[in-house]
Amino acid sequence: MTTPVSVHHGSASGPAAGNGTDVRPGLVSRLSAEAFGSLFIVVTGLGVPLFSIPQSSPLPAALAAGLAVTAAMLAFGYVSGGHFNPAVTVGHAVAGRIRLGDAAAYIGAQLVGALLGALALFGILRTLPGIQDSRTAFDTVTAGFGEHSIIQAPMAAVLLLEVLGAAILVAVFLGTTTRNNLNRPAAAVAVGLAFAVLLQLGLSVGNAPFNPARATASAIFSSSWSLEQLWLFWVAPLVGAGIAGLVFRGFGAQDAPAASAADSDAADVDGVEDVADVDDVDREIEFADADAPAVQGAAAQEQSRRDEAQEFFDGKRG
Repeated sequence: MTTPVSVHHGSASGPAAGNGTDVRPGLVSRLSAEAFGSLFIVVTGLGVPLFSIPQSSPLPAALAAGLAVTAAMLAFGYVSGGHFNPAVTVGHAVAGRIRLGDAAAYIGAQLVGALLGALALFGILRTLPGIQDSRTAFDTVTAGFGEHSIIQAPMAAVLLLEVLGAAILVAVFLGTTTRNNLNRPAAAVAVGLAFAVLLQLGLSVGNAPFNPARATASAIFSSSWSLEQLWLFWVAPLVGAGIAGLVFRGFGAQDAPAASAADSDAADVDGVEDVADVDDVDREIEFADADAPAVQGAAAQEQSRRDEAQEFFDGKRG
């Protein structure tokens, strides 16, 4: 897998290795990738449980959503970085990996893509003769708490779950896409699996999506109660994302920090010392080369004297 290459959104994006030119995609291309990837994830993540048999296991839906994230990151990650989730974008902004202006644009594109995906599903529902109320059908896949939770989970429980889940998801994303991570090529698989595992838990509690764009898309086409509870599915995951971003920023886990002035000075001093050492070695070699004939001549004379002494003791010389 060639993958989600961690696209640098900051002003200090360096040139591509070997060609001296900046190949960073333009903002419009990145926003288009984010919108289309979000549409794909919402269509898959909401469509599978929406058209599944009622009361069926949430595992197929969770796996489908996780695989959709992996596929979207592989397909579009090289363009935009493969966020497809406002929580992931906020985590990147807090960690210092994306500028605030670009982060706001990313979130807007993700919302547009998610809404278009939900609209497509809503349109399909309207064509099915066996479904009398499309909004009620959407209620089954919309995030909620209290009486709208599958297990009647209270607001505090769902809030803590969203904070924890979003923090883990963003941490996995930031960790696997860090430039010095040897497992970086497997980032898409790691993020997709993490999302699938977390979604399996979230769907069992209250359709917790750990994705504010997906929560908004489903709430728009559901009953009125969903919009009243939507705030939690924005606040909680963004808090969790912020926590993960702060941790990575504090540990200095962001990509390739620039060397400090002190490090540069130290490098300069070391360079001077190294050059001096090399000069000394060169001078020693030159002196050795200059003395080589004399040394060789002395050795030859010594060997000649030894040969003469040997001949004398052998009786060959009188």
